[in-house]
Amino acid sequence: MRAASAIALWLVASACASDAAPSAAASDAGSSELALARAELGRLLFYDPILSIDGETACATCHSEHWGMSDGLPRAIGAFGGSLSGPGRQGENLGLRNTPALWNAAERSVLSWDGRAESLEQQALLPFELEAELALPVADALAALSAVPEYEALFAAAFPDAAPAISRMHLASALSAFMRTLVSDRAPYDAYEAGDRGALRETTRAGLRLFFELECDGCHTPPLFQSDRFAARGLSSETDLGRFEITGEPNDRHAFRVPTLRNVSESAPYFHDGRTKTLREAVQHEVEQQAATLTESELDALTELLAKGLLDISRNPDRPERVPSGLPLPRDGFRIPR
Repeated sequence: MRAASAIALWLVASACASDAAPSAAASDAGSSELALARAELGRLLFYDPILSIDGETACATCHSEHWGMSDGLPRAIGAFGGSLSGPGRQGENLGLRNTPALWNAAERSVLSWDGRAESLEQQALLPFELEAELALPVADALAALSAVPEYEALFAAAFPDAAPAISRMHLASALSAFMRTLVSDRAPYDAYEAGDRGALRETTRAGLRLFFELECDGCHTPPLFQSDRFAARGLSSETDLGRFEITGEPNDRHAFRVPTLRNVSESAPYFHDGRTKTLREAVQHEVEQQAATLTESELDALTELLAKGLLDISRNPDRPERVPSGLPLPRDGFRIPR
């Protein structure tokens, strides 16, 4: 399925107006068309290195569909790391933390590991000002976009009643509209909960039972298996104090936002600093944090639930063949088979 079609399906609910009055139906259709235009514009921006200081780094460099909407690195490498993304990427602009996956990010009220962003729009603009990420001030990014006629036309179509169409607010709006299409809710677990008893095999069902018995759902709350809680998980570092850096509250020291478990098998390594290479090791660590003891087969079952039961990449975004700037897209070095 091409990206435009995938985004269009995401908009079906707002486009359906068969029972509405004609004027309301026309209004809904117009709103859906604008939403589609903004999400598609956001997709192009997401993959376009024009938004970085080096002209090689894009949002997709660190949030790649090849790596679970993350990057496969323990800690992100920002601008001046070349055009290669994925585990082979090298560079001096090493970020402080592991790149969070973007699945179901629209359902969060706080974003980033320390919760410094309170909306997708706010989150979308943070990388521009960070030296270890895009390192391009938003004003410079807007100037670069304004110099590309195709972007001028795309912004005008997506924001027809605004002048100028290319603005800080609209850049954030387009990027966040695209990120809202990154939804994962069609995993085997979802089919099982909908009544298909055969959607999970016995070992996966055993893992699900353990998940609730260990009260993992207190933080990783179904159905999205995430929450806006912050938790310290015994992975302290004096160079990264987590949520404490935002709030100054002693209880927030070394606490980090709970990540999603949706598609978690795609986004290794794990935790805020990427110190844990495999999902099973991450599961083992969390079990130890619960002061629980599991057999090897129980650990396998719990890992299988996360790796297979919560896997749904049916809405993986399509990487465009080209972007309006004409710059080469980031390239992934290799893909690890499932």
